[in-house]
Amino acid sequence: MMTQMPFAIVVGGSAGVGRAVVDALLKRGYQVGVVARGEERLATLARMDHVFTQQADAGDAQALRTAVDDLIAHGGTPTVWVNCAMATAFSPFGAMSADEFDKIVRTTFLGQVNGTRIALEVMTSGDIVHVGSGLSYRPVPFQSAYCAAKHAINGFVGSVRSEVLREGRDIHLSLVQLPAINTPQFDWARNRLSHKPQPAPPIFSPHVAADAVMQAIEKKQREVFVGKSVLKLIFGDMILPAFIDRKLAREGVEMQKSDRPEPGGRPDNLFDPVDYDASAEGSFSDRADDSGVVMDADLARKAFFGAIVCAAFLLGLIVG
Repeated sequence: MMTQMPFAIVVGGSAGVGRAVVDALLKRGYQVGVVARGEERLATLARMDHVFTQQADAGDAQALRTAVDDLIAHGGTPTVWVNCAMATAFSPFGAMSADEFDKIVRTTFLGQVNGTRIALEVMTSGDIVHVGSGLSYRPVPFQSAYCAAKHAINGFVGSVRSEVLREGRDIHLSLVQLPAINTPQFDWARNRLSHKPQPAPPIFSPHVAADAVMQAIEKKQREVFVGKSVLKLIFGDMILPAFIDRKLAREGVEMQKSDRPEPGGRPDNLFDPVDYDASAEGSFSDRADDSGVVMDADLARKAFFGAIVCAAFLLGLIVG
């Protein structure tokens, strides 16, 4: 008797981290439903075995619900749901219009809210993964809307996780906090920098992010930190936030500039999809690491504060 393949849905799965997650799920024997805006990229994915696609903007709650209903009709009830749709602009806050700011927040934050709402309605058990960022703990200049949205995801997931635990549902919510990843966002995001934007080094392959998503699912981890750079960013900000404010004021914008010129008037994907392959990788593959530390965030916090306690104890012994 044949057993039906498990079904997963990836919102924002036609490129970047979402595309790498689709590959990782397929390798583990899942059927995968993909929701994204870019119809040409979705058409490429639809030609793959065990992949179903539907076009929708994650920030549009009704459009996303309609797309998911169609995917469920093909693949069944999902046991894994991954929210990773995002948008950003490399721009000073004062140069951004209200519509630009709203669109980034709607896609990056409300896209995850909309996805989680639908997932909780249709899933009976399984995992909901929210793709976050180290910037949800330590924001950087020229990405105010994106950083605000990633901060909001942390608060939203924490609140909903407690509600799900209170209800006793067999659904696990995870957060995966990513470092700088070589994705197409640096090729298609709206840009007001003087040069082409880059992932602030160190840079990691999207498949490092996908492996972290799969670890969160397989080990039922509530939060995962990816890359030593995220650990330094988060714990450094806890200790020296004012120092990091000043450091980023001096260096934060330059870290996001590559040495490559930016063609004037190039299209961006903030309000409409742009032509781009259905690829996980962006244009910085030559500088991206294929491996990185993936750490359970709760263990990382215990190790960090345990080290502080031990250091204070040893200092007390020395002084004594």
